[in-house]
Amino acid sequence: MNPDIRHLDFNLLKTLDALLDERSVTRAAERLSLTQPAVSGMLTRLRESFDDPLFVRAQRGIVPTLRAEQLAGPVKQLLSDIQHLLQPQAFDPLTATMTVSLASTDYALRAVVVPFLLALRTQAPNIRVAVQPVDVQQLPAQLDRGDIDLALVTPQSTPPGLHDTTLFNERYVCVMRAEHPDAQGGALSLERFCALDHVLVSSSGGAFAGVTDQALARVGRSRRVMLSVTSFLVLPEILRSSDLIAVVPRRLASHAQGLVVLEPPLEIPGFCKTLAWHERTHHDPGHRWLRTLLIDQQLSMPT
Repeated sequence: MNPDIRHLDFNLLKTLDALLDERSVTRAAERLSLTQPAVSGMLTRLRESFDDPLFVRAQRGIVPTLRAEQLAGPVKQLLSDIQHLLQPQAFDPLTATMTVSLASTDYALRAVVVPFLLALRTQAPNIRVAVQPVDVQQLPAQLDRGDIDLALVTPQSTPPGLHDTTLFNERYVCVMRAEHPDAQGGALSLERFCALDHVLVSSSGGAFAGVTDQALARVGRSRRVMLSVTSFLVLPEILRSSDLIAVVPRRLASHAQGLVVLEPPLEIPGFCKTLAWHERTHHDPGHRWLRTLLIDQQLSMPT
């Protein structure tokens, strides 16, 4: 007998199970869609593997030995377990318990993650979400290791070799407090826009120029950026308590209370927000459901 599992053919166990059920080489062959000589050959290999005759001839067919009877239950259970492994895993959001790690920028946290979490709490209350900042340099390794499951990035910062889908295209608007002296006119001239004091969000910290300044430079103008902060989350409070104005993504402005939204007086290129994930979670039913929920939440948002 060779006890090494590497030398045991899975099909031999299927044949043993059929022989134990049918007590006939002929009927076992019919059940397995094999020829009788093929099943006889497999029985010979089974006898060699288990060092036991396993079956002996009787008046009607064959009868199992004591060793074969001892194997009957474990073999049937093993085949059932293997069949279960090969079947797609069922996923029920209401009862599912899992943890998903999501990398998000400060902007995407408010624009994407918040509505996603609200829907998730209703539809899958036992799924936990761990939100982490996006580190573009570390993101490929984090996805490979499984430290991150989903990443909210831009096409330019999406690591190669990932699955991804576009969530939406974003544009910029100008915001200020409702009582701001320039809020009542309904529009800002380029001259007035450049004269006002601005606050800018710099994710890296300390920068006083961004896409708006690049757009202004193309038309030979500049603005007065008097404050630079690292988070969009603090921006509404700053604007509500001062005469500073800001150029922000439209999806952030739509959630801010006490602020007026105006179109900027020049064209400022927007950006695309992308959802990216690794091949290791691509076919998992739970992760597929989560991605669909996040995407559907964005599709249902007003444009």
